[in-house]
Amino acid sequence: MQTPPSSGIEHCPVLIVEDDADLREMMAQLLLLEGYRAETAANGRDALEYLHRGDRPELILLDLMMPIMDGWEFRRRQVEDPAIAQVPVVVLSALDPARGADLNGAAFLKKPLDFDRLLELVRRFCAHADC
Repeated sequence: MQTPPSSGIEHCPVLIVEDDADLREMMAQLLLLEGYRAETAANGRDALEYLHRGDRPELILLDLMMPIMDGWEFRRRQVEDPAIAQVPVVVLSALDPARGADLNGAAFLKKPLDFDRLLELVRRFCAHADC
């Protein structure tokens, strides 16, 4: 996991769970430029480890197709754990949105990503947070 350099204007932590290193870094840099704190994980297992350390993002951006632990398994374990179940999840996938419907995510964003829409979703979820 990596944390982009601090911008000094950190608010509303967002956890990016994405196995594509280039896309993960691009999303983290975009959020950083917008003033958000972005944490990253390359798969669901790493994301759960991050969350179980007590770090609580205001939003999780979750890819579905990942090695080690995919987005479906991550989401199943997240909702079973009362300590992290309430963190909203935006599902990111090239798959048909119907494939992610059973995840009960807060939103679905189709890949290739529309970065304007991604920022709109982050702003919407972070507007309600005390960040």
